[in-house]
Amino acid sequence: MHTISFLKLLPLPSRTTTRRSTRKIVVGDEGEKEVSIETPAFAATTGKRAQVSMVRRNVETQFEEEEIENEKKIFPPILLHWGLLNGERRKKCKSERTSAEKFGDLVALVDPYHDPPTNMTYKQLEQEILNFSEGLRVIGLKPEEKIAIFADNSCRWLVADQGIMATGAINVVRGSRSSVEELLQIYSHSESVALVVDDPVLYNKISETFHARATIRFVILLWGEKSSIKDVATAEIPIYGYNEITSMGQESHMALLHSEDARKQYICETICSDDVATLVYTSGTTGNPKGVMLTHENLLHQIKNMWDIVPAMPGDRFLSLLPPWHAYERACEYFIFTHGIEQVYTTIKNLKEDLQCYQPHYLISVPLVYETLYRGIQKQLSMSSAVRKLVSLLFLRISLAYMESKRIYEGKCLTKNPEQPFFLVSVFDWLWARIAAAILYPLHMLAKKIVYSKIHSAIGISKAGISGGGSLPSHVDKFFEAIEIKVQNGYGLTESSPVVAARRPNCNVLGSIGHPLKHTEIKVVDAETNKDLPYGSKGIVKARGPQVMKGYYENPLATKQTLDENGWLNTGDVGWICPHHSIGRSRDSAGVIILEGRAKDTIVLSTGENVEPEEIEEAALRSSLVQQIVVIGQDQRRLAAIVVPNKEEILSEAKRLSKVESDAFEVNREILTSLLHEELRKWTSECSFQVGPILVVNEPFTIDSGLMTPTMKIRRDKNTLMKLRTSLLPDKPDEAAWAALLSTCRRVGKSEMGVRIASHPLELGPEVPSALCIAI
Repeated sequence: MHTISFLKLLPLPSRTTTRRSTRKIVVGDEGEKEVSIETPAFAATTGKRAQVSMVRRNVETQFEEEEIENEKKIFPPILLHWGLLNGERRKKCKSERTSAEKFGDLVALVDPYHDPPTNMTYKQLEQEILNFSEGLRVIGLKPEEKIAIFADNSCRWLVADQGIMATGAINVVRGSRSSVEELLQIYSHSESVALVVDDPVLYNKISETFHARATIRFVILLWGEKSSIKDVATAEIPIYGYNEITSMGQESHMALLHSEDARKQYICETICSDDVATLVYTSGTTGNPKGVMLTHENLLHQIKNMWDIVPAMPGDRFLSLLPPWHAYERACEYFIFTHGIEQVYTTIKNLKEDLQCYQPHYLISVPLVYETLYRGIQKQLSMSSAVRKLVSLLFLRISLAYMESKRIYEGKCLTKNPEQPFFLVSVFDWLWARIAAAILYPLHMLAKKIVYSKIHSAIGISKAGISGGGSLPSHVDKFFEAIEIKVQNGYGLTESSPVVAARRPNCNVLGSIGHPLKHTEIKVVDAETNKDLPYGSKGIVKARGPQVMKGYYENPLATKQTLDENGWLNTGDVGWICPHHSIGRSRDSAGVIILEGRAKDTIVLSTGENVEPEEIEEAALRSSLVQQIVVIGQDQRRLAAIVVPNKEEILSEAKRLSKVESDAFEVNREILTSLLHEELRKWTSECSFQVGPILVVNEPFTIDSGLMTPTMKIRRDKNTLMKLRTSLLPDKPDEAAWAALLSTCRRVGKSEMGVRIASHPLELGPEVPSALCIAI
């Protein structure tokens, strides 16, 4: 009798299956022997055929597996086993090392603004995640259960996020600034069983409502002390501090798991590729909530393929600024911690100082941050002496001209024309651009040494800035290109985990969102017929790939409207794809995607915040002073509104407040605007966003005027606003202010097209420019 001892495996969750396999083994010199062995289905699979690798001392095994139908691919937690990507178990053990094993003593994160300030190496971070995960198991969290995380950006958010995933549970995420009703709606709709909250302040805020209308098994505080919680909030619900959970996990490991390898193996075996990892809600408090179900495979696709966009090296430093529950920031964090990069947590308040203090290699943020940096630089130039200002502006114009010439001769311009340009014209164009660039290059380098080097030192970004979550203004894009700070623009949606396309370092075509990620397909279809359009034709952008969501939680109708039977995601955006040219200005721009607006009513601010205008409009219309209202603000920093007042009610209210004489027949515009501002502030105070500047018009929107559709929907495109300017405005507004107002409107004419794919605000936006505050 020959005894065969394999590595003992820990018990698996009940949903994990076993398989019977016939194995041929070679034992010493006695030749092959055939044995039948039952093994757990823990290995990754390719198609229907599994490859299981088991360890045995002094025994070589060769085996064939029976085909198993409907088999799942097994994944580990994202940060613990970065080597298992895309469902493929690597043959070499080296590629299966965890981030801690590969980058152990490198600094993983720095969190200087929480109490206590925290620094962790990769080894410490992994151990913290393992302890938190085991602590959750100790207090009863089970695989596939849902637990809500209502918290802001911090190192403990990351630990909680990964710890929950490691248990096989699903986290439901949102920030602490959301309204109580919105948090309750998300908690209830997701069928969450427990809460992880930022601190006692947040729990005190939501506790009364949640106790009355939700079932909570337990609560975990990431920061702060339990003693700060109100007595009423502690009734009958266990409340744990962060340190309590990690301590319980550590004790459990010591008692039950004697091997660190076994502990990691246990965690690895609980998670499958198509298991839902997280629910991210994209709707506000109005309408049916839509919880985007993102799987482990969705998230791992981002990790594996983002290096083409951000070729960061171990030891590089990133600044973390955005809310971690936002899909954009979240995917970036996962990428960071699987490549040995150091992440420093910062805030809007401390960004300026931290850029100089930490000198990050990369900054990942929304367009507003780059706009703010741009305005800050312009302000500094305007405050300089006349000579210095003149020299700086002259150098900037030279650099802009140089970069324009460089784009032409490098073939990185954009065109919609599918026809090849004439050869001789292209050669002359290339030669002229090359000569112009050669002339301007010495002056550009002089400007870089005299002026731009100081800007580089102040901003501190040594490799690149990555912009996503909104449209990057072209003047900001060109400015940073001119001063040689690389800014790469990307594009995606929560429903796509989120990135589907981005500009690469070696193909950073301005005005575009770059090429699709690996394994991602993008096409443009006709809005009416849904037929594919050729390159250069404008239509609705659709995407397909491993990063596309599993669907909306408990909302099959919305899923069907957004995802077709072939897996194509309707992004709701209008754009086109640059045609391929072998010569000419766009020869190296073939295949890049250009977005021209949105085919849906959702407004995307320059901060990356997504706004559903109907919520605000419905709230405002509850006021008797407002007859009609249109909320606008696409690609701007704040919302504006066009308001049709109820003249009779306005006059009555003005008399009641003694703002006009009792026998007055009308209200002057200053009083009218003031009353409407106060009324909007009152009725929209509970909305996620408030309106800033308003434009008052005297006549209502009608179908006859062309300002409403036949279905009685107010049009939101620029052509409609031009009609409004000529037909409804009593006086001609200031041209600059009117241009600024037009820039906030929809860029396409059919607001009915597409689907609503919103995400929660990033809560970063300052005031809008005064140019929008139109005096009427």
